Amino acid sequence: MFEACGFNNVCVLLHCLVTFYHLSCVTLEHQHLRYNPLRDSWVLVSAHRMKRPWAGQVERPPEEHIPRYDPNNPLCPGNKRANGKGNPDYDSTFVFENDFPALQPDAPDPGSDQDPLFQSKAARGVCKVMCFHPWSDVTLPLMKKEEVVNVIDKWAELVEELGTIYPWVQIFENKGAMMGCSNPHPHCQVWASNFLPNEPALSDRCQRAYYEKHGEPMLLQYAKREAEKKERVVVESSDWLAVVPYWATWPYQTLLLPRRHVLRISDLTTEEREGLAAIMKRLLTKYDNLFEVSFPYSMGWHGAPTGPYLKEDNSHWQLHAHYYPPLLRSATVKKFMVGYEMLAQEQRDLTPEQVIHLCTCFHTEQRT
Repeated sequence: MFEACGFNNVCVLLHCLVTFYHLSCVTLEHQHLRYNPLRDSWVLVSAHRMKRPWAGQVERPPEEHIPRYDPNNPLCPGNKRANGKGNPDYDSTFVFENDFPALQPDAPDPGSDQDPLFQSKAARGVCKVMCFHPWSDVTLPLMKKEEVVNVIDKWAELVEELGTIYPWVQIFENKGAMMGCSNPHPHCQVWASNFLPNEPALSDRCQRAYYEKHGEPMLLQYAKREAEKKERVVVESSDWLAVVPYWATWPYQTLLLPRRHVLRISDLTTEEREGLAAIMKRLLTKYDNLFEVSFPYSMGWHGAPTGPYLKEDNSHWQLHAHYYPPLLRSATVKKFMVGYEMLAQEQRDLTPEQVIHLCTCFHTEQRT
């Protein structure tokens, strides 16, 4: 297992963790609750659980030897997909309609039911797939900065295009087989829906309530406070800040925030998009270096709703990206959200401050 995740880094990781335990105050080493204002919920932090031995499931390490071009990969340039359509010989980003969409624009109305226990309503939308790069053996941290800027520009373009029609446009990336990604080619998905999904709806309510009470966007104020405290900052720049949230649930979860008030990704300036590309590369390289592996995660952007919401005041919103990596102890041991987490409440096994201490043990030099 140590060979799979990098023996040297594991030794450094364990040394840093032991050191932190000696430096930490007693409070952080014992269980306590932390409030998540974005979800109006509490997280149980049980930092002492990292001391327990692990004899559970061990995952296979991610495949490191991926061919640059695979004639059988439906996402590669020039290849045919499952529906028989051929991809162009693209040399940058490439967007196409998902061949197996979860949402379709012409889905029939299921009809209404007055019974409060058996309600349903129409769900319509579109699902797109976006390839980041023509090569299968690169990921965002390994791409050139200008190539990542192209990805960001295309994200903004899709939000503008689909946002004129749909209330919500969800950009998300599942990276790695551990997160259910069935194709190693660098890509993300964009789903637009005629309804506001559960998580954005909850975030909207919480941000609105905070804004009405405090007169400032929650996440704008939060970014300022984290920048001042320097306790949970992973990487930062003049325009951007990436932190392990005070209320993080997943072990190495991060929150990426702009420093100025921005509603949607399409509102970013040219300079901010270039800065975003740079800080994404730094953040993701740090992830990769932690366990010397192409780090798996699910990530996605949340911004102010679109469609009919474009005419409303969304000053309470602040653009942000969530990164949810599953790994816990090594490249082959992940966090399981089961049992107590499913039936009672979210729980994490180390504090965000411990995570930051571990992250400082690793540089942001690009992997090769």
